[in-house]
Amino acid sequence: MALVLNEDQAMIRDSAEGFFKAEAPTTAFRKLRDSKDATGFDRALWKKMAEMGFAGVLVPEGHGGSGFGYVGAGLIQEAIGRNLSLSPMLSTAILAATALLVGGTDEQKAAYLPKIASGDLLMALASDEKSRHTPNHVATTAAASGNGFKLNGTKSFVLDGHVADKLIVAARTSGADGDTDGITLFLVDPKAAGVSIARQPMVDSRNAAKVVLNDVQVDGADVLGEVGNGWAILERALDAGRACLAAEMLGVSAQSFETTVDYLKTRDQFGVKIGSFQALQHRAAHLFCEVELARSVTLRALQALDEGDDRASIFASLAKAKGGEVAKLATNEGVQLHGGIGMTDEFDIGLYMKRARAARETFGDIAFNGDRLAKLMGY
Repeated sequence: MALVLNEDQAMIRDSAEGFFKAEAPTTAFRKLRDSKDATGFDRALWKKMAEMGFAGVLVPEGHGGSGFGYVGAGLIQEAIGRNLSLSPMLSTAILAATALLVGGTDEQKAAYLPKIASGDLLMALASDEKSRHTPNHVATTAAASGNGFKLNGTKSFVLDGHVADKLIVAARTSGADGDTDGITLFLVDPKAAGVSIARQPMVDSRNAAKVVLNDVQVDGADVLGEVGNGWAILERALDAGRACLAAEMLGVSAQSFETTVDYLKTRDQFGVKIGSFQALQHRAAHLFCEVELARSVTLRALQALDEGDDRASIFASLAKAKGGEVAKLATNEGVQLHGGIGMTDEFDIGLYMKRARAARETFGDIAFNGDRLAKLMGY
């Protein structure tokens, strides 16, 4: 498939770029950050995103969504990255929606997908337990109890978990920690007895949460997919997250590049614009090429998810690894070419660096995704 956008996708891109530039630019990010609002995003903005069809980008039209698919979701995420816009797009509209689409029953889809599309329901995926992303290491237990299960364990780095109306929790119904078999996904009410949630602000001014489960009772209707076979659902949701986060990092990289080039054109040194220095031109040209490489692999990963390609996991990890490295390079170069003032709060480039660092670690850094890529390719 050609790595270009069709007419409808180009319209989504233009719509998203215009929306976030007008409604959620970096000035809005700064205002929310400085307000110390524990929510971490503007709920009114989220409703506007729902009205634009962004919240329901993956939700089929039959459930009230726009059904634009993963390429559409990635284009929205790229615009979010360009503007550092704060929203529960990744946690709810991508991770949770994917898990429901892949593993949900007809009743679960009917109950939750329309509410996601309308912006009335926030959801969070609670999978990681280690200090670094290792999704198969699930020590949280789900022991049979009555007509359901009792959950016990602790989850870390749950994106937007502090405001979620519903959690999707990965727990072990059989097997040993590290096994992919025996993992089951459960829909959990965060207000249920035994659930404790603590907000964890991050360096990029976004929020995660620590979720502690102590004898939390769930019933059979709360199982997402089949008991013991939740790994395939979890992997698909995480692949969607990796590809769409790669798209957000692409936005961070592209905006960092453009901001830096604009600065090179205006900053005077020794009586001339520093953009006229050949050494800096070479660095800018190299960065441009890297950004375009990240754009190509990210679009291919999103296309693979839309097509149901068996290689989607390979492309998703490749995009996440490449996107993370390019975002690191773009923000590093941006700060260095701005000089020492690049890390002051007066300039936006330092804010992009912080987001790049956090996004790079989320759902696996280059080491995790490089190792996963090698295993998927049989090495």
